[in-house]
Amino acid sequence: MSSIELNVKQQGEPTRVQPAQETEKGLYFLSNLDQNIAVPVRTVYCFKSGSRGNEDAAQVIKEALSKILVPYYPMAGTLMISLEGKLIVDNPGEGAVFVEAEADCDIEEIGDLTKPDPDALGKLVYNVPGARSILEMPLMTVQVTKFKCGGFTLGLCMIHCMKDGLCAMEFVNAWSETARGLDLKTPPFLDRTIIKARDPPKIEFQHNEFAQIEDISNTKKLYEEENMLYRSFCFDSEKLDMLKKKATEDGVLEKCSTFEALSGFVWRARTAALRMQPDQQTKLLFAVDGRSRFVPPIPKGYFGNAIVLTNSLCNAGELLKNPLSFSVGLIREAIEMVTDSYMRSAIDYFEVTRARPSLAATLLITTWTKLSFHTTDFGWGEPLCSGPVTLPEKEVILFLSHGQERKSVNVLLGLPSSAMEIFEALVMMQV
Repeated sequence: MSSIELNVKQQGEPTRVQPAQETEKGLYFLSNLDQNIAVPVRTVYCFKSGSRGNEDAAQVIKEALSKILVPYYPMAGTLMISLEGKLIVDNPGEGAVFVEAEADCDIEEIGDLTKPDPDALGKLVYNVPGARSILEMPLMTVQVTKFKCGGFTLGLCMIHCMKDGLCAMEFVNAWSETARGLDLKTPPFLDRTIIKARDPPKIEFQHNEFAQIEDISNTKKLYEEENMLYRSFCFDSEKLDMLKKKATEDGVLEKCSTFEALSGFVWRARTAALRMQPDQQTKLLFAVDGRSRFVPPIPKGYFGNAIVLTNSLCNAGELLKNPLSFSVGLIREAIEMVTDSYMRSAIDYFEVTRARPSLAATLLITTWTKLSFHTTDFGWGEPLCSGPVTLPEKEVILFLSHGQERKSVNVLLGLPSSAMEIFEALVMMQV
């Protein structure tokens, strides 16, 4: 059952937004780091100004989109499969899809967006009817929904193969600055061939992120038989400090980061909640920003995915019987593993195998804590709130910054109902 009821009505037919000027034509290369993350990401921003109504919101945002699509022209392209069997973008494409809509309530009724709500929030993001895969979707859809109170929402759907979180933030913020008449601060660096596979490919590491794990605990059955529950758990600075203290209290680690402590705790709690067998292998996947780790570093303004998945792998029994320092130590090793050589080996691994990371018996943590989506201002001030519509896969947990000073972290996840009860109890017990 949805926590909020929204009645949203589309106004007119969807239109296509093209770049305001002529742009480059031809095929646009996507790197192997782009190929691995080809999922739609849907987000909603809520805006309301005390001094400006929503009458011209759609027009302002649409005109600014057309302008920002000049430097970011691949976002208006069309996704297709190359002769090599890889994703590639054809330019000029069909353009971004733009939709206007109206809701029959006040924007405050949406709430705080502290947890994904695909039923309600999904009405604020346009879905292309009948699209069965990303190849049948535009690279970007935009929906501006006006509310009775004078506020409006901006609902975006963008395909992850075009950019990672940092790049998406830079794009949306540049778009909003364009709407306010400001110049582009950092032009996008569009050449993704700087991280193309080597010729010949050179696989130098074992890449367990692609490893297939047998689900001997039959967690698949749990997901099939029970309803999915979505919850958001807020870890304020005090709770985060408690976790870091717990991770170092046995003296194995001198110190640890917030991400390491929280990820270690969440990995253990989710493993316990899903009641995995002691000899069940369990894998943790998370992204490391490769921008400064490549040699030479990725240029500023790089447009694309510059994140690399790293992993920790162990048996569930081993994970749960050991103290928190054990899982945190595994996570630290996974971070330290990500060097220029490792990343280029991962790029070459995909070139040879075309494998995608396996999610069986796996937790994939995505962190948006360093992304400043809250600064996006199209002329109506910063968003009242922003957040994801849903999580892309059942194995994904999302970390979001929370609070005025962005020092708290919201942990968003979905679990079968019985597993969520256990997870909730473990959170209450530990913090």
